[in-house]
Amino acid sequence: MPVNERPLPIARPLLGDEEIEAVARCLRSGWVTQGPEVAAFEREFADMVGAPHACAVSSCTTALHLALVAAGVGQSDEVVTVSHSFIATANAIRYCGARPVFVDIHPRTYNIDVTLVERAITPRTRAILCVHQLGMPCDLGQLVAIGRRYGLPIIEDAACAAGSEMLWDGRWEKIGKPHGDVACFSFHPRKLITTGDGGMLTTRNASWDRRFRLLRQHGMTVPDTVRHRAAQVIVESYELLGYNYRLTDLQAAVGRAQLGRLPELIRERRVSAARYRTLLGQLPGVVAPHEPDWARSNWQSFAVRLPENSDQLAVMQYMLDRGIATRRGVMCAHRQPPYAGRAAAAHPGLRHSEAAEDGVILLPLFPGITKADQERVIDVMVEALAAIPAAVRLT
Repeated sequence: MPVNERPLPIARPLLGDEEIEAVARCLRSGWVTQGPEVAAFEREFADMVGAPHACAVSSCTTALHLALVAAGVGQSDEVVTVSHSFIATANAIRYCGARPVFVDIHPRTYNIDVTLVERAITPRTRAILCVHQLGMPCDLGQLVAIGRRYGLPIIEDAACAAGSEMLWDGRWEKIGKPHGDVACFSFHPRKLITTGDGGMLTTRNASWDRRFRLLRQHGMTVPDTVRHRAAQVIVESYELLGYNYRLTDLQAAVGRAQLGRLPELIRERRVSAARYRTLLGQLPGVVAPHEPDWARSNWQSFAVRLPENSDQLAVMQYMLDRGIATRRGVMCAHRQPPYAGRAAAAHPGLRHSEAAEDGVILLPLFPGITKADQERVIDVMVEALAAIPAAVRLT
């Protein structure tokens, strides 16, 4: 890497004085675990997406687990989902004792291929778990129709999709407004807004929301905020087996500051994504991500499909050697040891999922990335593709 060029990370959170002051406010209050900041963060997030209820938890993984538990997914059940996602999507199903039934993705959007969903449904199917992959909304309209037809809840893995939108009945609406049954978000540092780690569930189902709140705190019937402010002694009970899935007030205070940044972050990322698309326009064999006309991605990541037979890892290493971090295409859970044998079912095949994992790279995209940074990324990628021989793929 030339000495005058800074390394470019794949992602970088935007944290500043607002977040520092939010943490200080929380520390000064003396309340640092789940409390009033969490409650405020939940209200503000629910307002942002247009949901009646939002429940904060410790991660998107725990959110997915609670959503599946509330949907009644249990031992020997099946959940239709994708393999092409971070492994937490499939793991949450396994936590319930159920089995993921993997269907393939659409090769342009990298989201679940809705034409394959119905044939994957069996008498054991208890839910459909879709993913808004890399922030790109999936075809939720068709999935909701399928769910209603078969009486199956729709659970959205919206880990990457805070602020993404879709056209619904002629109106642009946020992912997380309850079109399905529940949506689950992540606040990991790779996402647009972060609390260090953390998650959120949004739903219109008041009974599910109450269940989430019980389950996230060991099934405790009296919240800490109520017990500590009571004028009389209150003794809580624990009426079901719950978990320690709480978000802290420290995290929620940061999340509230981050939420205020979200509209500007999305505007900036959409400009950066459009610039990447222009820069890639003349490169033979390189395919930019596809945004359907009914979707508005938050561009959590910018996924580029390399020319056929490119050596993906060699291209990534070449770019890293020149100071540019990338990531491979989204992983496929079915290729990992925990999903060998009878742990999961592929229906009817996952060739597009595997091709995306093997042939896609994610380019740097973060707050403050400049036009010059993006031009450098593309120039180095072009150099890499020219310098590295095509890989020989065995079929």
